[in-house]
Amino acid sequence: MKSAKLMLALMITVVPMLASAQLRNSDKIVARVPFQFVVANKPVPAGQWTVQAATADDKTVMIRNGDAKLNLFSNISQTEASKAATAPALVFHKYGDRYFLWGMKIEGTRVMYRLPESKAEMELRAQNAPMSQEILLAYLQ
Repeated sequence: MKSAKLMLALMITVVPMLASAQLRNSDKIVARVPFQFVVANKPVPAGQWTVQAATADDKTVMIRNGDAKLNLFSNISQTEASKAATAPALVFHKYGDRYFLWGMKIEGTRVMYRLPESKAEMELRAQNAPMSQEILLAYLQ
C-alpha cells in the first residue's frame, strides 16, 4: 500500500514535468501559413512562422516570421488531446475568412499548447459565429 501511494505521488509529480518538457526539447516548430491570422491580438501576414519556447518554464512562446521581421510573445497553457499527434502542427480557429492561432500540437504526445483567446475571437464566439478548426502540419527544426 505504501509503495502504491509513493508511485501515485511520483506519477502526479513527474508526468506533468515530462509533458511540459516536450516543447522545450523540440527546438522549433515551423509551418508555412498560407493566410493572414491573428496572434496575441495582432493580425499578422501569411508566410513561414516559427514557434519556440521563450522561457525556461515553458509558459511563454516566441512566434516569429523572419521575412516580415515580426517577433511576438504569447503566454501558453497546456491541455490534453484525446489522442497523440502524428505530426507537429499549428491549430487555428476559423470564423468566416478570419483565422486565429489557437495552439500547437507536438508529435507523439497528447499535449497541446494553447494560446489565450484574442479579443476579436472572443467577440466572434460571443456572437455565436460559426467556427471551424484548421490544422496546418509543421516540422521540427
